[in-house]
Amino acid sequence: MKNRILDTACALIESLRPRSWLKNVFLFAGIIFARLWSPGAVLVTALGALGFSLLAGSIYLVNDVADRRRDILHPDKRMRPVASGRLAPGTALAAAALLAFMVLSISFARSRGFFTVCLAYFIMQLLYSFKLKHVPILDCLLIAMGFVLRALAGVEIVSDAGFEITISPWLVLCTFFVAVFLAFSKRRAEVVALGDGARQHRAILKEYTPYLLDEMIGVSTSASLMCYALYTVSERTTAQVSPNLWMTVPFVAFGIYRYLYLVHMRNMGGSPEKTLLSDPPMILNILLWLGSVIAVLWFFPAPQP
Repeated sequence: MKNRILDTACALIESLRPRSWLKNVFLFAGIIFARLWSPGAVLVTALGALGFSLLAGSIYLVNDVADRRRDILHPDKRMRPVASGRLAPGTALAAAALLAFMVLSISFARSRGFFTVCLAYFIMQLLYSFKLKHVPILDCLLIAMGFVLRALAGVEIVSDAGFEITISPWLVLCTFFVAVFLAFSKRRAEVVALGDGARQHRAILKEYTPYLLDEMIGVSTSASLMCYALYTVSERTTAQVSPNLWMTVPFVAFGIYRYLYLVHMRNMGGSPEKTLLSDPPMILNILLWLGSVIAVLWFFPAPQP
C-alpha cells in the first residue's frame, strides 16, 4: 500500500513536468529590466513563479488525460505517467482541480492583478486543450500568449505588493515573438520526428509541413531580434533602464541562431526546455546574456532625474 501511494505521488510530480517550470523565469523579466532587485521583490516574484508553475502543472495533468490515447503513439510521450498507465486519469484530474483551486484562491486573496492574469491563463489553456489546439497557427500563437501572460503576471504580483514597476511594450512583443519562434520550432520537430505517423498522433500536425513551418520560423526569428534590438535602444529604455543595453543584443542573436542550428542539424526542438538545458553552448550563452544584462544595468544605469 505504501509503495503504491509513493508510486502515485512520484507519477503526479512527473506529470507536473518540473523541467517545464523553466518557462516561468519569464515572471522575472519585469523586475530584472526595471532594476528592481530588492529581496522583497525577488521573493514575491519567486512565490508567483511557484504558483504559476503549479497552475501550469494542473493544465499539464488535464492535457495528459485528454491526449492519453494519442500520446501512446508518440515515441517519447507514451512514457508519460497517464499514457503509460502509472497514473489513473481520475487521480490526475482530481489533483489538477485541487492545484488550480489552491493557486487561484490564494492569488485572489493576495493579489487581484496576479489572480486576473492567472485566471486568463487558466481559461485560455483549457480552451486550448479541448478546442483551440486544433486550429492551425492559432495553436502556436496561444502558446506564445502563455509566455506573455507569464511576464505580465510577474509585473502584477510585484505591483500589488507595493513596488513601482512597469514593462516596456517592446519587451512584451519580444517575449511574444520568441515564444512564437519556439512554438513553431516545436511543431517542426514533431512533424519531422513522427513522419507519416504525425497525423495519427495529433490531428493539427496534418496542417503543417516543414517548409511552411520554416517560413513562419524565419518571420518570427526576424521579429524577435528586431523587437529586442528596438527595446534596447528605445527612448524609454535609455531614459529609464540603461543607454547601453544594446550591448546584450549579440547574445540574443547567438541564442536564436544556435537554437535554429539545433532544430535543423541536431533534430532537436521538440522540447524547448530540454533543448535549452542540454546544449552546453546554449547554457553558456544564456548565462552570459544574463550576466551582461545585470552588468549593464549595474554599471551603466539610466541617469536619475
